[in-house]
Amino acid sequence: MYEFLGIALVLAALLTINAMATMVALALWCAIRRLLWRCSARSRAEVLFVMRIGPPAIAIIAIITFLIPSYLAYEPYSTEEFVSKKLGALATLSAIGVALALWRGVRSWLATRSLLNRWLSTAVPIQLASVDVPSFRLRHRFPVIAVVGTLRPRLFIAEHVLESLTEGELSAAIAHECGHLTARDNMKRSLMRAGRAALLIIPCGRSLDRAWAEASESAADEYAAQKSSAVALNLASALVRIARMIPKGEWPALPVSAFLVGGEETRGVKGRVRRLIELASADSRSLVSNAPLVRLVPWVFLGIVVVLGVSIESRPQILASVHSAIEHVVSFLS
Repeated sequence: MYEFLGIALVLAALLTINAMATMVALALWCAIRRLLWRCSARSRAEVLFVMRIGPPAIAIIAIITFLIPSYLAYEPYSTEEFVSKKLGALATLSAIGVALALWRGVRSWLATRSLLNRWLSTAVPIQLASVDVPSFRLRHRFPVIAVVGTLRPRLFIAEHVLESLTEGELSAAIAHECGHLTARDNMKRSLMRAGRAALLIIPCGRSLDRAWAEASESAADEYAAQKSSAVALNLASALVRIARMIPKGEWPALPVSAFLVGGEETRGVKGRVRRLIELASADSRSLVSNAPLVRLVPWVFLGIVVVLGVSIESRPQILASVHSAIEHVVSFLS
């Protein structure tokens, strides 16, 4: 019963802390949303990413630094406490969420590998300026310009896109994809999807996901636009041209990719084109550049949480208080 009770408490705490922290992050986003719109899209995307992965990270830190040590130190091995129906239900729900997160990650990896193998079997390698990842020319009905993969990303461009875009438009589109590569957006998207499955509360955090998707696409646009006004205008033209190539009612299912023309979670081509014209009509560097410190603030916050957790956990009276709180929770759920 000792081990079973400990596992149930860990799983229940994982779900509870994750859910509560996610709701706090959502409330914080609503409070600072207007302020963040004054920052660059990349700064906004970094803050939103940390808000999205922060709750599960905080839950894991709390469990590792407080719950498990206090349980091992103060809970008698011959405990007579049992896992109640309420505690068992919470633990089961959490276990299902963790299993779904693992399955979602494995399924996404398998789907990406299958897609890569299928595309690579017919794709032709090409050399593109300013691209450090393998690039391929692909026959595809959809106007694909996508970075596929997380650890070893590859850039795929449909043949009719290569033939339709001008040299300037193609360079601008590639610069947009380089923005995604530089920011490691594919890996971030994978982590957020796994976190959403682990939470197992579907509506919670969806608005953060949509906001991050919009910010990451805008950030990649701004990354390209910082090169020059001409690049900003060429990218706007490429967006319009590619949007017109999309077959009506069709959207390819790419599990882990970054599109030039964003998916359903982004604000669409019109808003991005308007923003690019804004950047082209002014000094784009002054409009989109924020101090690197702004982007580091969320990560510094998480680092402080870890340091505080470890330093507080080292005090025996803190662990005793945590164990007392655990006893009250078990009693409440009995």
